[in-house]
Amino acid sequence: MKKLFTIAAFAVLGITSVNAQEVNFGAKAGVNFATITGDDTDGIDSKTGFHVGAVAEIMISEKFSIQPELVYSSQGAKDSETETETFNGETVFFKSEAKRKSDYINLPIMAKFYVADGFSLEAGPQVGFLVNSEAELEYTESYEGETYSEKETVDLKDFTSSIDFGVNFGLGYKLDNGLNFGARYNLGLSNINDGEGSDNFKNQNSVIQVSVGFFF
Repeated sequence: MKKLFTIAAFAVLGITSVNAQEVNFGAKAGVNFATITGDDTDGIDSKTGFHVGAVAEIMISEKFSIQPELVYSSQGAKDSETETETFNGETVFFKSEAKRKSDYINLPIMAKFYVADGFSLEAGPQVGFLVNSEAELEYTESYEGETYSEKETVDLKDFTSSIDFGVNFGLGYKLDNGLNFGARYNLGLSNINDGEGSDNFKNQNSVIQVSVGFFF
């Protein structure tokens, strides 16, 4: 997989040095709908996050371009569980919630094909470098009109792989003034778990991104 990204990077440099007609630089930001797939993920819900970064669109021809990006992306997932029980005629409400927050610096290289004026389809590989990973745990108990809650944050960076590989598929629309919109799905290919026993317990990132950007 590392060789694939190295070859892709050199291929982009080689193509653009010969055929590039125009290079546009810009920025993008948007919302993430992230979750985690793989082993033991029943009941896992998506977590809302954000992404922000810089892009460069290298026009190879009128219909085709290469777009490398540098994007900070907040990902992860969440899991919640509620339970109600009755003791001595009183109803007791329990709720537990766990949020896994993993932040990455992602480097996608997207191939874009313009199928109509301003409208493009895109696909390409991505490598992500882990910045931070933690779990936020919250427990709430309500009984006889009283509410008790407890919060805890657990550092997961030592148990999360420092590099994440994936592939992106998406579409975009660009206006003549540089304003652009995009929707993308990031399919994680590598195991995000690290440490002892991680080979027997595999999970992957899964992220839907909706973006707005501007080319200067």
